[in-house]
Amino acid sequence: MLGLPHGTKIYFCNQPVDFRKSFDGLSGIVESVFEMNVLDGHLFLFVNRRGDRIKALWWEPGGLILWYKRLEQGTFEMPRATEGQSHITIDATQVAMLIGGVPLASASKRRKRMEAA
Repeated sequence: MLGLPHGTKIYFCNQPVDFRKSFDGLSGIVESVFEMNVLDGHLFLFVNRRGDRIKALWWEPGGLILWYKRLEQGTFEMPRATEGQSHITIDATQVAMLIGGVPLASASKRRKRMEAA
């Protein structure tokens, strides 16, 4: 899995994306759909129409990183969005669950943990 710096925001695009797009095409979607700059250091996630592939686009100093996962069977469970939302913000735990095939409904039931003093 990706090792992201603490505080990196993660945005998930609800709309299916043409997976023939690469760095420049996905950067254009970040600007048009998310209305953000890809160089801000956030992680942007995209899925295809069938829901069996996911791409992540992330800028780190020195260049863009494109990460791609294709499932052999099944589909990813997509995070829920409200009507008309083009994207949502998710956290690193939800990303790990999404990629690992864990139901995202259980992510909303995570318990708050106390840190040892």
